Amino acid sequence: MNLINRPRRNRKSKAVRDAVAETCLRASSLIQPLFVAEKTKDIESLFDQKKLSLKDLRTFCETKLKNSKIMGVLLFASIDESLKNTQASEALNEKGLLPEAVRIVKEVCPHLEVLTDVALDPFSSDGHDGLVVGGEVLNDQTVEILKKMALVHAKAGADWVAPSDMMDGRVSEIRAHLDEHGFENVNILSYTAKYASAFYGPFRSALDSTPKFDDKKTYQMDFRNKTEALRELSEDLLEGADMVMVKPALSYLDVIAKFKENSDVPVAAYNVSGEYAMVKLAAKQGLIDGEAVQNEILTSILRAGADVILTYSALEVEQLLGARP
Repeated sequence: MNLINRPRRNRKSKAVRDAVAETCLRASSLIQPLFVAEKTKDIESLFDQKKLSLKDLRTFCETKLKNSKIMGVLLFASIDESLKNTQASEALNEKGLLPEAVRIVKEVCPHLEVLTDVALDPFSSDGHDGLVVGGEVLNDQTVEILKKMALVHAKAGADWVAPSDMMDGRVSEIRAHLDEHGFENVNILSYTAKYASAFYGPFRSALDSTPKFDDKKTYQMDFRNKTEALRELSEDLLEGADMVMVKPALSYLDVIAKFKENSDVPVAAYNVSGEYAMVKLAAKQGLIDGEAVQNEILTSILRAGADVILTYSALEVEQLLGARP
């Protein structure tokens, strides 16, 4: 054929393909979620993941994180049922699991950004992200607790607080409360478009935070909607979010792309537990090359517009990348 343009020429070798790649997966774009608990325990629903005691968290930091080039870690607490109540009061314990975990990571790995989950579901006997009265999840009363919870984390040394509750107005209240107490430099990563998704099953199993009644559809977003996500984005930007998140990631690449087009702050995406577990299970069954599929998924999330990805495979991917920055 008499062709002038042959696009395949730029795909003829790995050297050329790497040189012209438009999207490159980097360790520094990844955040590793970590679970802390009273006792270390395997998380059966999340392959290769564990709940770590504070002692084992320190060891993990010394052996796995000290030289890591990932952006940071996002900490979640899995507390004993005896500490849970309808007021989620353990969320404000300055000596609780989460603040103590923050102190350990900052001590051992000061180069990493430490992010904390700000929501009531791990601490509530109701299993909801907010206070429940008469079967209703209350918005404004919940935000009063969330801003105090964020301050507890900031005092412990958190670099970022990450409200995952989806209550209206919580970003502005947290920002004002942190600033009032001298923590103007603590960032807010808002779960801006957190959908009521069926992909969260393994995570809720890990935290024992499944709602005791109903579901979370009155505050988490309807997965059928995209324009609504842009309204949430507009509100969070006005309220002072430093980074905005779409969760889950893989089934919401179109929302990530819309966020990138309309946001003047970085966009994060959460490669959630169900997405991660499906890859691991299929790989275990020999149906796919797990490493290759995970790399393809994460790259697609970046290609859609994400600047940062929260993923349970962050440290694994870093190792596969050769720990390059």
